[in-house]
Amino acid sequence: MKHGTISAKVFLAALAVTGQPLAAKVVRIEAAAPVPMAPVAGRAAYERVDGLFFGEIDPKAPANAIITDLALAPRNARGMVEYSASFAIARPVDPAKSSGVLYYDVANRGGGVSLEPDEDGHVRVVSGWQGDIEPGPRALYAVVPVARNSDGSSITGPILARMINLPAGGHSTAIIGGFGRPTRLAEPVSVDTAKASLVIERDRRADEQVPASDWAFGDCRTAPFPGTPDPARLCLKAGFDPDAAYRLTYRGRDPRVLGIGFAATRDLIAYLHAHPEAAGSTIHWAVGVGNSQSGNFLRSFVHLGFNADEAGTRVFDGINPNIAARQIVLNQRFGVPGGAAQMWEPGSEGTLWWGRYTDSARHHAASSLLDRCNRSATCPKVIETFGSAEIWNLRMSPDLIGTDSRADIALPANVRRYYFAGITHGGSWVGGFPAKGESAPPTCTLPGDPASEREILRVARKRLVDWVTGKHQPPASRYPMLARGDLVQPNSKAMGWPAIPDAPRPDGKQNPLADYDFGPGFITADVSGVATRQPPVLRQVLPQRVPRVNADGNETAGVLPIQLQVPTGTYTGWNVTGTGYGTGGGCSLFGGYIPFARTKAERIANGDPRPSLEERYADHAGFVAHVKAATARSLADGWLLPDDAARVIAQAEASDVLN
Repeated sequence: MKHGTISAKVFLAALAVTGQPLAAKVVRIEAAAPVPMAPVAGRAAYERVDGLFFGEIDPKAPANAIITDLALAPRNARGMVEYSASFAIARPVDPAKSSGVLYYDVANRGGGVSLEPDEDGHVRVVSGWQGDIEPGPRALYAVVPVARNSDGSSITGPILARMINLPAGGHSTAIIGGFGRPTRLAEPVSVDTAKASLVIERDRRADEQVPASDWAFGDCRTAPFPGTPDPARLCLKAGFDPDAAYRLTYRGRDPRVLGIGFAATRDLIAYLHAHPEAAGSTIHWAVGVGNSQSGNFLRSFVHLGFNADEAGTRVFDGINPNIAARQIVLNQRFGVPGGAAQMWEPGSEGTLWWGRYTDSARHHAASSLLDRCNRSATCPKVIETFGSAEIWNLRMSPDLIGTDSRADIALPANVRRYYFAGITHGGSWVGGFPAKGESAPPTCTLPGDPASEREILRVARKRLVDWVTGKHQPPASRYPMLARGDLVQPNSKAMGWPAIPDAPRPDGKQNPLADYDFGPGFITADVSGVATRQPPVLRQVLPQRVPRVNADGNETAGVLPIQLQVPTGTYTGWNVTGTGYGTGGGCSLFGGYIPFARTKAERIANGDPRPSLEERYADHAGFVAHVKAATARSLADGWLLPDDAARVIAQAEASDVLN
């Protein structure tokens, strides 16, 4: 995309900032001309601006000292470290139609955000922050410097990349590491395989070291082994085993200063707050939202102190980390921020809780994600939302009850927590009431969980804006607690799991909470610094808990989506891997669904203890009536909006349930 200055006025404002003695700042914005957005009925006319922003960070400023390797980054003539990042703004054409709220969606792996005219008149902003994303016209990315030793030589260190579900076949080739969009792992110091290690991990069998002569840093797709030399690809002479995992460790070089991504977000929000001509209207409040990886970003953003800008002013007035359980691995040398809580990955080692908690199981002092912002009086209001899959797959248990699983950790007054019962990771964005569930990845044995979170998440985020702008206080937190008997050990007996014929049991499906030691240079509480042990040392596996279920196998604590209020089956936050590595264990981030029998006769013939659809609802009209009653309850409870209620009822009417 070809960019010009966003406007002469904004460009001059940016230049005016350059000479000020600030710790970090946006010094230049380059953007294309505003483009009208497709109109949406009932909403104000919007325009979109896309471009790049350029910033400087003072490596000597205390506010930036926490950024790993910033002191080793190159500096310009003013002694500043430079970076740039892409951005997009959707704003009302008429500033008078703006709500005064800047609504920032944290990009997920360079994308995952669809801007459109906002129904409430918010200025919508997205930007790049991940310095290992390949730049491109459709990507949200950051360009950050490479750290080097004081003599200009390359910094080196150990790197681990783990790959699963690789295709079988002779002379197979795999991309090393990465998750989702193309990411750039640091290149090896040497492509000599004798200086690296490739280990095959197999279920219930000892690890197997691959001889250095039997694999290569290369591409064998068009040339026989060892293929064309390629430091970003791995070629195996015998081909890959799809039932195995492959653990590659090598010495990498030239780490990017990825932690600058936090400062880039901080600087952009602060700049738009101070420059209404760039935002398109005056900004009174800023709210940040993020899903999964992006929610982890927000948790670490606040924890590491970036919610205070260069002047010590609060950046985000409110945040919603959704379906996020960990800290993001961004402020670590050779960090991989796109991980997903898989084996050997960091992210759950440090502070995970909003209230103060002493992590005695791992011998860590009392801490909270809010410690730094409390000291600077810049804490945001927090609405945390998550569902069943985060407890089963992303190790959310310690966030609620610590690493010893002995007691609930009290929430501070500025935090609300809402649990979406029975929801897979991110929920079903199709929604509705498919009697047979949704399609799931071919590696999972159960159909996909069709319960939707979009309706209750929409309410939660509107409540966050109302809280921030002083309109309304949000209701009390609703989530499973030990004190109420909601959280139990992750096995069928403790959960009260029903004996469903021919259905898998939840035993052994929870992702273990490993206590890793990444070496003395790793700052555990902050998931920052330098990991010198790859793979890390496994010290212990810590206890976790999961929600209790009812006689249908469904969760009852927290906020229930309409699908769980009017169930057509059992909705789980876990699924079962049926093929490939980890067969019989949990199936990544996916939830499952076990449908009810259609009739009483069918249920009795199958020995299913759960009442059938016919016994519950009599017929299709009875089912729709139950859905209408549930939507009325949720409307009265404030957890459903009228237009969503109408859509959910229409989905029930169009469904195949007893129809």
